[in-house]
Amino acid sequence: MNMATFTFPFFLSLLLLPLFSLLTFAAENTTGTIGINYGRIANNLPAPEKVVALLKSQGINKVKLYDTDAAVLTALANSGINVVVALPNELLSSAANDASFADKWVQANISQYHPQTQIEAIAVGNEVFADPNNTTKFLVPAINNLQSALVKHNLSSSIKLSSPIALSALQNSYPPSSGSFKPDLIEPAIKPLLDFLSKTSSYLMINAYPFFAYEANADEISLDYALFRTNQGNVDSGNGLSYNSLMEAQLDAVFAAMSALGYDDVKLVVTETGWPSNGDENEIGAGKANAAAYNGNLVKRVLTGGGTPLKTKDPLNVYLFALFNENQKPGPTSERNYGLFFPDEEKVYDIPLTLAGLNGAQSNPANESKAQVPTTAPSSGNTWCVANANAGEEKLQAALDYACGEGGADCRSIQEGSTCFNPNTLEAHASYAFNSYYQKKARGTGTCDFGGAAHVVAQPPRYGTCDYPTGY
Repeated sequence: MNMATFTFPFFLSLLLLPLFSLLTFAAENTTGTIGINYGRIANNLPAPEKVVALLKSQGINKVKLYDTDAAVLTALANSGINVVVALPNELLSSAANDASFADKWVQANISQYHPQTQIEAIAVGNEVFADPNNTTKFLVPAINNLQSALVKHNLSSSIKLSSPIALSALQNSYPPSSGSFKPDLIEPAIKPLLDFLSKTSSYLMINAYPFFAYEANADEISLDYALFRTNQGNVDSGNGLSYNSLMEAQLDAVFAAMSALGYDDVKLVVTETGWPSNGDENEIGAGKANAAAYNGNLVKRVLTGGGTPLKTKDPLNVYLFALFNENQKPGPTSERNYGLFFPDEEKVYDIPLTLAGLNGAQSNPANESKAQVPTTAPSSGNTWCVANANAGEEKLQAALDYACGEGGADCRSIQEGSTCFNPNTLEAHASYAFNSYYQKKARGTGTCDFGGAAHVVAQPPRYGTCDYPTGY
């Protein structure tokens, strides 16, 4: 809409808009996918059949495993769930040194189940470069032998091969434009891996945990920046791009590292990311509220479309870690508390995992207790809701339409000739409408979000001479 023709009758027509108008922009963008990691280092988890039922009840149609357990793969058959399986690190040397082993492994663990079980990829090893057993040298030979086996069994066109790498494979990651791989990994492993991925149109699997970076640098990294919440952002001094989330900065560092080696065509999939809901006293940032904020905001970020600042047109495809809290995992308390669900299938915290759930949460933001994780703390004192200038015109317009239409905001003051018409800009008008909605909803948690198009401020907004109310 041209703001110069912004008139009151236009708002009357908005009353006829459908309830989901707020998220119309999402359908027009290329959206990413949300999957989940199904780890089983525990002695109290539900049977695989019950797990499959749980996944389907939550609308999750992508799952990643850490092995090829027969009971799990059988339970997933004919479920409509796409599956990533894994060849564990301890089998890498056998798969690398013996082509017949790789062939038999594919026969026993892949072709026996596929396509009834929709296996779409094999993760060859896991964070091999960080494996204390020094299995790096086996990675690419193992992948090549497995690829030959897939070709032999006519599976190479439907099943991709890759290997999840940790961010510790990077020598530099800040600023993102300076991203580079560790020199000792490049020739023996990174370049051959990327060459394979490029030739087979596969993708690099990345395990990215902003929690670890925040925990180690909490005095330097904003928690809001780590949790996808509204923040001032960071500008990359190398390329001038602005970053509003730590994860996107991490991913662009990997893109930059691949580009430096000449592999701009290789895509990324985040095969692990999450935030612990509990931790030891020294694990700064661990906790249920932060875990809910991180995963909830990440899901929203993925499902509303768009890529990273460096790769804006590449959708974000993410596997959350993890489905369950796993009580037998070693290490600090956080390791046993990454699950979205307790072993009894009760939710650790409630977040939408699908676009339908997200639409439902945002169509009624004042009632988010069952559907939406708060993205800001409950308001106290005088606070205002203003437009997020980085959201883009399309998103701001859709949110403005909703606020003044279905949302019931008082938008009379921003019609032409009224007190708050000037400045006649989309950001100024959207800010007024968002704040009206926010104040009418008693500044309730979650009522200043609008799909990431708005955020709360503690200082009175300044747009011309317009006064912004603090209550109705």
